[in-house]
Amino acid sequence: MSDTAIARNQRGLVSLSITSVAHMLNDMYSNFLPQLLPFLLVLMPGFTATQAAILVASFNISSSLFQPIFGFLVDAKGRTWLIYLGTLWMSVLLSLTGVAGSFPLMVVLAATAGLGTSAFHPPASSLVNGLSVHRKAVYQSIFVSAGNLGFALAPLLLVPLFQAEGLGASTLLWIPGVVAAALLFFFLPKLKPAPQVYTWKEVANAIFHARRDLAVVLGVIALRSASYTGLLTLLPLFFHAHGVSQIESGRLTGLMLLTGAVGGLIGGWLSDRWGRKPIIVGSLIVASLLFWGFLLTSGWISVVLLGLAGASLLANFSVTIVAVQETLPHHKAMATGLSMGFANGIGALAVVGIGGLADHFGLFSAVGLAVSLPLIGGILSLMMRNAVSDREKRAQLPPATEQR
Repeated sequence: MSDTAIARNQRGLVSLSITSVAHMLNDMYSNFLPQLLPFLLVLMPGFTATQAAILVASFNISSSLFQPIFGFLVDAKGRTWLIYLGTLWMSVLLSLTGVAGSFPLMVVLAATAGLGTSAFHPPASSLVNGLSVHRKAVYQSIFVSAGNLGFALAPLLLVPLFQAEGLGASTLLWIPGVVAAALLFFFLPKLKPAPQVYTWKEVANAIFHARRDLAVVLGVIALRSASYTGLLTLLPLFFHAHGVSQIESGRLTGLMLLTGAVGGLIGGWLSDRWGRKPIIVGSLIVASLLFWGFLLTSGWISVVLLGLAGASLLANFSVTIVAVQETLPHHKAMATGLSMGFANGIGALAVVGIGGLADHFGLFSAVGLAVSLPLIGGILSLMMRNAVSDREKRAQLPPATEQR
């Protein structure tokens, strides 16, 4: 490999590291609201599972459904500033949620804050996609797993903070966001617009021609998102109903998310060797089985199964992002907006219904539905087209080709 290629690799790894750290902080904020729920049950008499689902969904929907619009702006204009401005915007607004004082104001703050993470993801993921030629799923898995790690850190850090200092401590949480935004501003390379600028009509035409493949993958993502968001919302309530302390509940939820981060890394690495479809199908079906094992057992066996289930559920996270980007190769930021945004937003909408189910039929029924959704997603993913793995692509390259 030439000196130029080595220097390019080093710059790419630095950019990947900075963007991944920012993603970790961004997604820690994204998992801020579920950590409030056990405290709101105590501080707000009459607080219901439906209200909990509405609060979490208000953030998830705004943070998701607007991502395709931001993706279009990134593909057409670059717009690197969306990465650091989105991080700053979300951290400041969410830090006010714990002292809002009323449920309607909390919903407004949450929904408005969601626009920040909606602005962050398309340019950040598009930048990561351009850092490697033949290890895209590995790079995306590092980026995504950093976000999953941030999700996992939220209950481990925030629950003890709120228990010790009260919800007023949320006003301190703007500080990490400001630091992350400053790092992104000073060190992140600029995103260049796509070589060819596409109109909305041309983008819509590309989506129309890829509608069959997109419908399958986005449907899979929506089902996984409904399961994932549903569990993040309901598990703290489920544990509370079973007499589990807030600290222990945070640890169990954190375990599921930490193993999910590890599973995401492994899944991305395997998909570059075996292809996207086998990883997506297998991980989703196995996740449902493991989650049901967690619900039907107790003690350390239940804890182990919960950890394995989290790893399996998120093993396909980065894989589905790359699958959508490969379906829309000329519109990568738009593809990110659809995969990380729109499909996840549709999944988040379903969580309101799952919360209503909990109020009418009990938490076990609602959690049971949430853990069954990955099985449906795994069956749906059998309709995906088989794609050539990156290992097979590299084998087809001439010996002189530089690889990263």
